[in-house]
Amino acid sequence: MKVFVSIALGLLGLVVASQAVSVPQMQQDVNAFLTKTTGPLRTSLLGDLAGDFSPTADSSAYNDDGKAAQRLVQEVNDGRTLKQKNFFSLFTPKHREEALMLFEVFINCKNWDPCIRNNAAYFRSRMNEGVFTYAVYVGVIHHPLAKGVILPPLYEITPHMFTNSEVINKAYTAKMTQTPGKFTMGYTGSQKNPEQRVAYFGEDIGMNVHHVSWHMDYPFWWEDRFGYTMDRKGELFFWVHHQLTARFDAERLSNEMNFVDELYWDRPIVEGFAPHTTYKYGGEFPARPDNTNFEDVEGVAKIRDLMIWEDRIRDAIAHGYVTASDGTTVDILNDKGIDILGDLIESSTYSVNPYYYGALHNTAHIVLGRQGDPKGKFKQPPGVMEHFETATRDPAFFRLHKYMNNIFKEFKDRLPSYSKEDFLWEGVELEKIEIDGSLETFFEDFEFSIGNAVDDSQNVDDVALTAVVKRLNHKPFSFKMQVNNNKGAAAVASARIYMCPRRDANGVAFHPNSGRWGCIEMDKFYVELAPGANTVVRPAKMSTVTIPDIPSFAFIKEKTDAAVAGGADATGLEEFERSCGIPNRLLLPKGKENGLEMVLMAFLEDGEADKADDFTIDVNSEFGGTHAHCGIHGQKVPDKRALGYPLDRSITDFRMTAAVPNFKTSLVKVYHKPT
Repeated sequence: MKVFVSIALGLLGLVVASQAVSVPQMQQDVNAFLTKTTGPLRTSLLGDLAGDFSPTADSSAYNDDGKAAQRLVQEVNDGRTLKQKNFFSLFTPKHREEALMLFEVFINCKNWDPCIRNNAAYFRSRMNEGVFTYAVYVGVIHHPLAKGVILPPLYEITPHMFTNSEVINKAYTAKMTQTPGKFTMGYTGSQKNPEQRVAYFGEDIGMNVHHVSWHMDYPFWWEDRFGYTMDRKGELFFWVHHQLTARFDAERLSNEMNFVDELYWDRPIVEGFAPHTTYKYGGEFPARPDNTNFEDVEGVAKIRDLMIWEDRIRDAIAHGYVTASDGTTVDILNDKGIDILGDLIESSTYSVNPYYYGALHNTAHIVLGRQGDPKGKFKQPPGVMEHFETATRDPAFFRLHKYMNNIFKEFKDRLPSYSKEDFLWEGVELEKIEIDGSLETFFEDFEFSIGNAVDDSQNVDDVALTAVVKRLNHKPFSFKMQVNNNKGAAAVASARIYMCPRRDANGVAFHPNSGRWGCIEMDKFYVELAPGANTVVRPAKMSTVTIPDIPSFAFIKEKTDAAVAGGADATGLEEFERSCGIPNRLLLPKGKENGLEMVLMAFLEDGEADKADDFTIDVNSEFGGTHAHCGIHGQKVPDKRALGYPLDRSITDFRMTAAVPNFKTSLVKVYHKPT
């Protein structure tokens, strides 16, 4: 559940008026706004609208006295906004500016009705469909009024971004012939392409939604004036992308492939990529052949710029400080350093010096996306790397983030190693960590609606149109720990569980100091330990790393309409409130038929000493569900330890871990059952 702090909002000057609009009614409005976004608004699905509504008529409805609304209305009336029936890309500055103008209108609204409801209806018919959709999503995520509203899965709202063009073409034919269709969707590439073996991971539509949702939860353009400070945003940027890369490497090991290599600006991009996807408006996503040499991208950046930014960042790591915009130095050889570095590399508005250190991550995404047409000679649209929802489809995404991952590792290796005293929790002994159940994965068919991909017509009725894709899942299992609490009183523990590859693709065991960087976080949670012996069973489905699959848009509408008709205060969909989080079915790597060896690690620490300042531990709350990777809206990350602790720093004495009773490992195997 999203958590907002009313006191913090008051300090920032944001006022939220009381309202009589229920969560189901707000959900019904959002459902209407996102239904067939490329067609006219279906007002029959909405609550009452003001017939002569003007966004600028009542400045008292806004926290900013209507300044954002006035600016946007002027832009629209002057014809300076992106027209409908054009593609939208957040990485295009003008597109992003318009989306943020609309977001500012939403975030400054004091009430849902009439302010948000009527503004959304007004601008939906006047602004680009992609701009509108993006603004609605980030508005719902961040506005305190929208607490409890569920965002439908993006792959059903904008199916062109997630579905192969061959399937989209078949859907159009089915619509025109009034024939319901269910179409099988494969992955891009062929068996001649080694990367095809792991396409199920990068092209998983749930994984795609997780990536884009994280960047909506923690947008690089965020400013504190929108409502609150994003705690440890730069560190979360590092950790979530580090974990995506580590998980991708585990999938490669599952398929007899070596870890992905990093990207080099002065070497060819070895893997080409043909997206097999098409924009709703704007043509096909560009392809990239194998062994493409990097070229400067006209109007964006020279490759030399990226190399200079990298050198400046590495110099900062070597010196142990960064230079702020005002010329002062900021020490980074401490617990806060990774957060500062993450903001620099992304770069977000939190960067202490964006002019000097550049925007390595964001610019690299654009440069990679444009390598098919770097000079703009063929007027190609943006590539998949220029959209967060499509970026992980390209194998180069993981090479890019391995490159950035190695910069972060260079920094982490500059920090002093943890000592035994850092790890030790006197009086608590973790005797055993094991799996309750079996670690077995399999592929299953998943069906989702692509009805939003085709246009509407008064003369042609809607028909059921769905796509079916293979996706990875696993059998239910739990983590089981045997713990002795010898403190003589109850204690709250913070538990961290990791799973680490045991051997490389050649069967050679990893050295612990290199192997730790490939560990994947499985869970992080608080648990109360009674005096004496404790058996802690933690179901994998409860992991704060993952989310359940978001139900279909049709199911959300059905539940919402029933709640509104019954006068309910909630829709019953609360567990799906966050879209940020790895799909629970991807918690395990695929594994092998004869088993993929993994080291299961568990670490217990004093929860009270571990928690963030001014944070109250509730062992019965999951603090937003996915705080391990996605934090908590409007609050601090629950624990003050470094993300990835205790494996984030180099280990100099491996005998030390054996002498830490609150740390335990066991060897497990992940099996894949072929279908």
